[in-house]
Amino acid sequence: EPEEVASAFSQLHQSGKVRHFGVSNMNPGQIELLRRYVDQEIAANQLQLSLTHTGMIDSGLNVNTAMDGAVVRDGGILEYCRLHDITIQPWSPFQARSSKGVFLDHEDFLELNSPIDAMAEKKGVTNSAIVVAWLLRHPARMQPIVGTTDPTRLRGIAQASRVEMTRQEWYELYLAAGNVLP
Repeated sequence: EPEEVASAFSQLHQSGKVRHFGVSNMNPGQIELLRRYVDQEIAANQLQLSLTHTGMIDSGLNVNTAMDGAVVRDGGILEYCRLHDITIQPWSPFQARSSKGVFLDHEDFLELNSPIDAMAEKKGVTNSAIVVAWLLRHPARMQPIVGTTDPTRLRGIAQASRVEMTRQEWYELYLAAGNVLP
């Protein structure tokens, strides 16, 4: 109920406990409904996005085609967030589309891991850094939620900030994940 959320936002903001507010897994209509009642800007939207979970990207790449990827299942949330300066925070960037857990180093995802590993070796970083760099390369200026507190793993993932990924490399990984272009 957006009125209750607005009341909580106001109390938290006025008490100084929260400076910026975000939402999780909301589509454009839900955000608009919430924005009708809150005084604060919505700064972020946490959404599932990974190389194997690319629905919000697929629909924009397959516009006006009969391909399954053209179906807009999220109300155009990627474009909406960009238009309204809402930072997308991709959660589970290493999660496989299925219930198989993490796709990195998983035997069922060799076609995806092969180019990730080759790119990681070429750029001198971890395969986790390549996966996060793929998200960072997107023009939406995302802030991935990597889901680890392991210092060693976090250092490896942080290498993504120094990876320069070309558009061609980005699409290479997108296609290796089983995505198709028209």
